[in-house]
Order: sequence, then C-alpha cells, then structure tokens
Amino acid sequence: MAAPELISPRSPRVGAARRLARRNFRGKERLFLAEGPQAVREATGHRTPAGEPTLTELFATPEAAERYPDIVGAARTAGVPFHLADETVIAEISTTVTPQGLVGVCRFVDSPFEDIVAARPRLVAVLAHVRDPGNAGTVLRCADAAGADAVVLTDASVDLYNPKAVRASVGSHFHLPVAVGVPVERAVRELRGAGVRVVAADGAGDDLDTELDAGTMGGPTAWVFGNEAWGLPEETRALADAVIRVPIHGKAESLNLATAAAVCLYASARAQRTGV
Repeated sequence: MAAPELISPRSPRVGAARRLARRNFRGKERLFLAEGPQAVREATGHRTPAGEPTLTELFATPEAAERYPDIVGAARTAGVPFHLADETVIAEISTTVTPQGLVGVCRFVDSPFEDIVAARPRLVAVLAHVRDPGNAGTVLRCADAAGADAVVLTDASVDLYNPKAVRASVGSHFHLPVAVGVPVERAVRELRGAGVRVVAADGAGDDLDTELDAGTMGGPTAWVFGNEAWGLPEETRALADAVIRVPIHGKAESLNLATAAAVCLYASARAQRTGV
C-alpha cells in the first residue's frame, strides 16, 4: 500500500478536525479528537454503541507513522482515511503543547442511560456538578481500572469529549459505557429502581472504613461525586441512600476529587469481590 502524500494545511479535512476543539462543533458533528498512541490505539477497532466504527479519520506525522506501524496499519486495513501530516499541521489540530504526532477523529461513544440501567450494573460512578475536564477524565480512568460497569455524567457536569477529559482518561472512553447529560434526579431514581444503592461521597458523611467494617458496601453501588470546590449540594445529598466520606487520618484538609473517587470505587470493588 503506497504511502500517502503530506496533507495540505489548507485541506478542508484539516480545518474540520481543527474545529473539533470547540464544544459546539463537536456536538453538531458528534465527533471528537483522540490524541496520542494510547488513545488512538484504543479507538482503532472499537465500535460505538450503535455498532459504527469509532475511528473515522487518522492524522500522523511521518515519524509517528514509522514509530507506530501497528496503529497506522490497523486503521488503514479497516478503511479509515489516513493522512500524513507535517508537525505544523498536527500542531494546528492538536490541543496539547507537545503533540505526540497522532490524532484520531472519533465518533461519540456515549451510551443511552436506559441501556446502562437495563444491564443491572453493580458499580457505577455518577459525576454531578463536576466542572474540571481533567478530573472527569481521571475519574473515568479510575472507574475503568476499578472494574466499574458504567460512568454517568449529569447535565450539570463537564463535556465528556473535552480534549482535557479525553487525554486524562488515556483511552478509557473506549472501555466502559458512559452516559451523558442525565439529570441527577433521574440517575438516582432509575439506578435505585435497578437495585443499586446510591451513595453520595461527601466530607460530612459517615466513615467509609466503618461502613466497610459493617459489611454494607458489598452490594450494587452507585457513587455520586460532586464539584471539586464545594462538593454536592444538599438537595443532591438528600437524594442518596447514604452519605459517606473518605477518612482523613493525617493532617491533609481533604483529598482531590479524582483521588477520593479512586478510594471509594476501589473500596466498593473489593467489598463486592470479597463480600467484606
């Protein structure tokens, strides 16, 4: 298969990819950017919940194409349009300070919330009022690593496809079902209806260690995580079946959102596996 020529910086394909840095354009086209070898590799061969190939287009510098022949080869074999691009073109498309030479254009991968509920999940992370895209992507990665069945972003949370969120997830966008734009009241109501205990993570709640010792964490659980600065509003906490905090044994004032989420999700995952 002959190598393509370098794509022109004035190509309409470059302009269309560059515009995906903007949320309104992403939403209109239902496309987003995956950057770097790990994210692009995960997108290659992945399919959306509707069954369509996730990766729709691939840009790579000649150096990156030589360094990652498996990624480029898999994309071209799958019929994905492939463009060789010099570093200035990649820099125009990329949203990072130091691009890694690979940028993929991907279809949205979020799942209908009703499908997540119908699957009877045992461990879910619900992001309510989370505004920092890096935190959202990191929590998605933590949920993936902990073996969660799904992640839900409420309508008050950040865009799942924000470039910072995609980078922070390091490919986890393609690993587990994620629902977006779900009102928190609906998320709580329908998850509870599916037999899932809804737990709000909040510094004013009961001690997580005490709950684990009491054996209350082994059932299906949805953790609700709030805003990085002010946590969960009272009306959201009131919706939950329980409010639980991560204990602070040292002198730190608090944990950041992603760290607290990792502790909570892994605690539930262990309790579900061991029954303790």
